[in-house]
Amino acid sequence: MNSLTFDTLKYANALKAAGVEPRQAEAQAGALSEVLEVSHKELATKGDVAALKNDITALEHRMDSRFIQLEQRMTIKLGTMLTVAVGATVALGKLL
Repeated sequence: MNSLTFDTLKYANALKAAGVEPRQAEAQAGALSEVLEVSHKELATKGDVAALKNDITALEHRMDSRFIQLEQRMTIKLGTMLTVAVGATVALGKLL
């Protein structure tokens, strides 16, 4: 895993050179280092993104399969309704 490097000494020295008190510059450098470390831990890695892509692909395949099944069921139901309607029409036509 790649690590984020932050040179706290260089940052603190830059603050000191800009006129910031040494203790305050060191405190700011330490605080910023902690923030960057916590933020870096929360970043997604290439492996995380690849796993997510695989999960999405698997979900797409499952959804495609379900849509195909739904389409087949709807086709059967429509065919059944048409058959019943035609049969009822023919039966009513013979009665009248």
